[in-house]
Amino acid sequence: MENNDMVTIFLFGKKYEVPAELTIMNAMEYAGYQLTRGCGCRNGFCGACATIYRIKGQNQLRTCLACQTKVENNMYIATLPFFPLVKQVYDINTIKPEQQIMMQLYPEIYSCIGCNACTRACPQSLNVMQYIAYAQRGEFKKCADESFDCVMCGICSSRCPAGISHPQVALLARRLNGKYLAPESKHLENRVQEIKDGKFEDLIEALMDKPLAEIKELYNNREIEA
Repeated sequence: MENNDMVTIFLFGKKYEVPAELTIMNAMEYAGYQLTRGCGCRNGFCGACATIYRIKGQNQLRTCLACQTKVENNMYIATLPFFPLVKQVYDINTIKPEQQIMMQLYPEIYSCIGCNACTRACPQSLNVMQYIAYAQRGEFKKCADESFDCVMCGICSSRCPAGISHPQVALLARRLNGKYLAPESKHLENRVQEIKDGKFEDLIEALMDKPLAEIKELYNNREIEA
Protein backbone atom coordinates (compact mmCIF):
# COMPACT_ATOMS: atom_id res chain seq x y z
CA MET A 1 0.00 0.00 0.00
CA GLU A 2 1.26 3.45 -0.83
CA ASN A 3 -0.49 4.96 2.16
CA ASN A 4 -0.29 2.89 5.35
CA ASP A 5 -3.16 4.89 6.86
CA MET A 6 -5.68 3.80 4.23
CA VAL A 7 -6.90 0.39 3.07
CA THR A 8 -8.92 -0.78 0.09
CA ILE A 9 -12.21 -2.50 0.82
CA PHE A 10 -15.15 -3.61 -1.32
CA LEU A 11 -18.67 -2.99 0.00
CA PHE A 12 -21.21 -5.03 -1.93
CA GLY A 13 -18.69 -5.19 -4.79
CA LYS A 14 -17.90 -1.47 -4.93
CA LYS A 15 -14.36 -0.29 -4.18
CA TYR A 16 -13.58 2.25 -1.43
CA GLU A 17 -10.49 3.67 0.26
CA VAL A 18 -11.04 4.00 4.00
CA PRO A 19 -8.89 4.72 7.08
CA ALA A 20 -7.25 1.55 8.39
CA GLU A 21 -8.28 2.12 12.01
CA LEU A 22 -12.03 1.97 11.30
CA THR A 23 -14.36 -0.89 12.13
CA ILE A 24 -16.40 -2.31 9.27
CA MET A 25 -19.44 -0.42 10.52
CA ASN A 26 -17.55 2.88 10.72
CA ALA A 27 -16.04 2.22 7.30
CA MET A 28 -19.49 1.81 5.77
CA GLU A 29 -20.53 5.16 7.18
CA TYR A 30 -17.25 6.71 6.02
CA ALA A 31 -18.07 5.44 2.51
CA GLY A 32 -21.44 7.16 2.64
CA TYR A 33 -23.80 4.38 3.67
CA GLN A 34 -26.62 5.42 5.97
CA LEU A 35 -27.19 2.54 8.36
CA THR A 36 -30.87 2.27 9.21
CA ARG A 37 -30.90 -1.44 10.06
CA GLY A 38 -28.30 -4.05 10.87
CA CYS A 39 -26.78 -1.76 13.50
CA GLY A 40 -27.55 -1.11 17.15
CA CYS A 41 -25.38 -0.86 20.24
CA ARG A 42 -22.06 -0.59 18.32
CA ASN A 43 -20.30 -2.34 21.18
CA GLY A 44 -20.80 -6.04 20.48
CA PHE A 45 -23.84 -6.52 22.72
CA CYS A 46 -26.93 -6.45 20.48
CA GLY A 47 -25.82 -8.83 17.71
CA ALA A 48 -27.53 -6.79 14.98
CA CYS A 49 -24.51 -6.29 12.71
CA ALA A 50 -23.63 -9.86 11.70
CA THR A 51 -21.49 -9.57 8.56
CA ILE A 52 -19.90 -11.80 5.92
CA TYR A 53 -16.49 -11.06 4.43
CA ARG A 54 -13.48 -12.59 2.76
CA ILE A 55 -9.98 -11.37 1.95
CA LYS A 56 -8.79 -11.19 -1.66
CA GLY A 57 -6.76 -14.27 -2.55
CA GLN A 58 -8.35 -16.35 0.22
CA ASN A 59 -11.27 -18.69 -0.38
CA GLN A 60 -12.43 -18.78 3.23
CA LEU A 61 -15.75 -17.02 3.88
CA ARG A 62 -15.66 -15.41 7.32
CA THR A 63 -18.27 -14.02 9.67
CA CYS A 64 -18.06 -11.30 12.29
CA LEU A 65 -19.84 -8.45 14.04
CA ALA A 66 -19.22 -5.30 12.00
CA CYS A 67 -18.95 -3.07 15.07
CA GLN A 68 -16.13 -5.16 16.56
CA THR A 69 -14.05 -5.99 13.48
CA LYS A 70 -11.49 -3.67 11.91
CA VAL A 71 -11.19 -3.40 8.15
CA GLU A 72 -8.34 -5.14 6.35
CA ASN A 73 -6.82 -4.40 2.98
CA ASN A 74 -8.66 -6.07 0.10
CA MET A 75 -11.59 -7.07 2.31
CA TYR A 76 -14.78 -7.96 0.44
CA ILE A 77 -17.77 -7.22 2.68
CA ALA A 78 -21.48 -8.01 2.51
CA THR A 79 -24.14 -7.64 5.16
CA LEU A 80 -27.58 -9.20 5.56
CA PRO A 81 -30.58 -7.57 7.27
CA PHE A 82 -30.65 -10.54 9.65
CA PHE A 83 -29.46 -14.12 9.92
CA PRO A 84 -32.47 -16.48 9.75
CA LEU A 85 -33.46 -18.20 12.99
CA VAL A 86 -36.44 -20.45 13.69
CA LYS A 87 -38.31 -19.16 16.74
CA GLN A 88 -40.93 -21.51 18.12
CA VAL A 89 -43.92 -20.15 20.02
CA TYR A 90 -44.52 -21.41 23.56
CA ASP A 91 -45.95 -20.34 26.89
CA ILE A 92 -43.20 -20.36 29.50
CA ASN A 93 -45.84 -20.73 32.21
CA THR A 94 -47.14 -24.02 30.86
CA ILE A 95 -44.05 -25.84 29.55
CA LYS A 96 -41.80 -27.75 31.94
CA PRO A 97 -38.00 -28.03 32.24
CA GLU A 98 -37.89 -31.52 30.79
CA GLN A 99 -35.83 -32.93 27.95
CA GLN A 100 -39.02 -33.63 26.03
CA ILE A 101 -39.70 -29.92 25.51
CA MET A 102 -36.53 -29.57 23.43
CA MET A 103 -37.53 -32.62 21.40
CA GLN A 104 -40.89 -31.01 20.72
CA LEU A 105 -39.82 -27.44 19.96
CA TYR A 106 -36.33 -27.82 18.49
CA PRO A 107 -35.96 -31.44 17.30
CA GLU A 108 -33.26 -30.40 14.83
CA ILE A 109 -30.73 -30.21 17.65
CA TYR A 110 -30.65 -34.01 17.59
CA SER A 111 -29.42 -33.84 14.00
CA CYS A 112 -26.17 -32.14 15.11
CA ILE A 113 -23.23 -33.85 13.38
CA GLY A 114 -20.61 -32.48 15.77
CA CYS A 115 -18.78 -30.44 13.11
CA ASN A 116 -18.23 -27.55 15.56
CA ALA A 117 -18.76 -24.96 12.80
CA CYS A 118 -21.07 -23.08 15.17
CA THR A 119 -18.39 -22.71 17.83
CA ARG A 120 -15.74 -21.62 15.32
CA ALA A 121 -18.08 -18.98 13.91
CA CYS A 122 -19.19 -17.44 17.22
CA PRO A 123 -17.91 -13.83 17.59
CA GLN A 124 -18.29 -14.15 21.39
CA SER A 125 -16.02 -17.24 21.50
CA LEU A 126 -18.78 -19.31 23.08
CA ASN A 127 -18.66 -23.10 23.07
CA VAL A 128 -21.86 -23.30 21.05
CA MET A 129 -21.73 -27.00 20.25
CA GLN A 130 -21.32 -27.75 23.95
CA TYR A 131 -24.40 -25.83 25.02
CA ILE A 132 -26.40 -27.58 22.30
CA ALA A 133 -25.20 -30.89 23.76
CA TYR A 134 -26.47 -29.76 27.17
CA ALA A 135 -29.82 -28.86 25.60
CA GLN A 136 -30.05 -32.29 23.98
CA ARG A 137 -29.69 -33.92 27.41
CA GLY A 138 -32.13 -31.56 29.11
CA GLU A 139 -29.35 -30.01 31.23
CA PHE A 140 -30.88 -26.56 31.04
CA LYS A 141 -28.86 -24.90 33.79
CA LYS A 142 -25.60 -25.90 32.13
CA CYS A 143 -26.94 -24.78 28.75
CA ALA A 144 -28.00 -21.45 30.27
CA ASP A 145 -24.60 -20.88 31.88
CA GLU A 146 -22.65 -21.85 28.75
CA SER A 147 -24.75 -19.61 26.50
CA PHE A 148 -25.08 -16.67 28.89
CA ASP A 149 -23.07 -14.24 26.75
CA CYS A 150 -24.92 -15.02 23.50
CA VAL A 151 -25.96 -11.83 21.68
CA MET A 152 -28.41 -13.62 19.32
CA CYS A 153 -26.54 -12.56 16.17
CA GLY A 154 -27.32 -15.87 14.43
CA ILE A 155 -23.88 -16.34 12.89
CA CYS A 156 -23.59 -19.82 14.40
CA SER A 157 -26.84 -20.86 12.73
CA SER A 158 -25.70 -19.55 9.36
CA ARG A 159 -22.84 -22.07 9.41
CA CYS A 160 -24.85 -25.06 10.68
CA PRO A 161 -25.49 -27.91 8.18
CA ALA A 162 -28.26 -29.25 10.46
CA GLY A 163 -30.22 -25.98 10.41
CA ILE A 164 -30.15 -25.54 14.18
CA SER A 165 -31.26 -22.16 15.58
CA HIS A 166 -28.71 -22.21 18.38
CA PRO A 167 -29.56 -18.82 19.95
CA GLN A 168 -33.25 -19.69 20.23
CA VAL A 169 -32.43 -23.06 21.82
CA ALA A 170 -30.18 -21.26 24.31
CA LEU A 171 -32.85 -18.65 25.02
CA LEU A 172 -35.39 -21.36 25.82
CA ALA A 173 -32.88 -23.01 28.18
CA ARG A 174 -32.22 -19.72 29.97
CA ARG A 175 -35.94 -19.05 30.32
CA LEU A 176 -36.57 -22.53 31.70
CA ASN A 177 -33.65 -22.12 34.08
CA GLY A 178 -34.83 -18.72 35.28
CA LYS A 179 -38.46 -19.78 35.65
CA TYR A 180 -38.08 -23.21 37.24
CA LEU A 181 -34.51 -24.10 38.23
CA ALA A 182 -32.64 -21.04 39.53
CA PRO A 183 -33.07 -20.14 43.22
CA GLU A 184 -35.65 -17.44 43.93
CA SER A 185 -34.24 -13.95 44.08
CA LYS A 186 -36.38 -11.98 46.50
CA HIS A 187 -34.38 -8.79 46.18
CA LEU A 188 -34.92 -8.89 42.40
CA GLU A 189 -38.67 -9.24 42.88
CA ASN A 190 -38.60 -6.27 45.26
CA ARG A 191 -36.63 -4.16 42.79
CA VAL A 192 -39.03 -4.96 39.95
CA GLN A 193 -41.92 -3.87 42.12
CA GLU A 194 -40.11 -0.64 43.03
CA ILE A 195 -39.65 0.08 39.32
CA LYS A 196 -43.35 -0.55 38.68
CA ASP A 197 -44.19 1.81 41.54
CA GLY A 198 -42.15 4.59 39.87
CA LYS A 199 -39.51 4.85 42.59
CA PHE A 200 -36.68 5.43 40.11
CA GLU A 201 -38.34 7.72 37.58
CA ASP A 202 -36.69 10.90 38.93
CA LEU A 203 -33.32 9.15 39.06
CA ILE A 204 -33.65 7.97 35.46
CA GLU A 205 -34.67 11.43 34.23
CA ALA A 206 -31.67 12.96 36.01
CA LEU A 207 -29.42 10.33 34.45
CA MET A 208 -30.74 11.05 30.96
CA ASP A 209 -29.83 14.72 31.37
CA LYS A 210 -26.16 13.92 32.02
CA PRO A 211 -23.54 14.20 29.25
CA LEU A 212 -22.60 10.96 27.52
CA ALA A 213 -19.06 10.94 28.96
CA GLU A 214 -20.42 11.06 32.50
CA ILE A 215 -22.93 8.28 31.78
CA LYS A 216 -20.11 6.09 30.45
CA GLU A 217 -18.05 6.80 33.57
CA LEU A 218 -20.95 5.84 35.83
CA TYR A 219 -21.51 2.65 33.85
CA ASN A 220 -17.86 1.61 33.88
CA ASN A 221 -17.61 2.12 37.64
CA ARG A 222 -21.00 0.73 38.63
CA GLU A 223 -21.34 -1.75 41.49
CA ILE A 224 -21.74 -5.24 40.09
CA GLU A 225 -23.42 -7.93 42.13
CA ALA A 226 -21.20 -10.98 42.70
